[in-house]
Amino acid sequence: MNTRTKICGLKTESDVVAAAAAGAAYVGFVFFEKSPRNISFEDAANLAQLVPLGMAKVALTVNADNAMLDELTAKVPLDMLQLHGKETPERVAEVKARYGLPVMKAIGVADAADMEQISLYTGIADQLLIDAKPPKGSVLPGGNGLAFDWRLLAGRRWATPWMLAGGLTPENVAQAVQLTGAKQVDVSSGVESQSGVKDHDKISAFCDATR
Repeated sequence: MNTRTKICGLKTESDVVAAAAAGAAYVGFVFFEKSPRNISFEDAANLAQLVPLGMAKVALTVNADNAMLDELTAKVPLDMLQLHGKETPERVAEVKARYGLPVMKAIGVADAADMEQISLYTGIADQLLIDAKPPKGSVLPGGNGLAFDWRLLAGRRWATPWMLAGGLTPENVAQAVQLTGAKQVDVSSGVESQSGVKDHDKISAFCDATR
């Protein structure tokens, strides 16, 4: 099974080139000031020009208001919006209607009780990103390098396409896919040499491991 890969938190031209060369299906740009992967609209617009046709450009935002999303979508050519905050199903629907772009909703999971909220977004979001819930006190909603118990996803299926995230690395992604049946995976910190700095060899190894 060839699992589709999203490389998130790209900041440089060489990052985009490396993700494309590795065969990633998605590239993610982070628009959240507290993240070490945060990027300006202008830099993202320049990087977006380098993304090959057929590779989806995803913007990660956190509880963004319409003013921020208006400016983002006006300045950066995008294929999808990723909502990684506490956006309600109603907000997801509003964003979809306002911008005419597919929306991916991130959902944090730490235990079985967290699985219940997934169904709230099924059929509303175009895709789901099932991620590890951030630790208490963390300023980052994702990209913390944490995994959750992947067995919680074993045998689970939803009508909405979903992507697995949280603590994935070149070393463990094949096991994660085997346990969860994920057809799509997302990585950020797991392919970095230091926080916010992508390691291009790790990007290549990660994509190879998903195949």
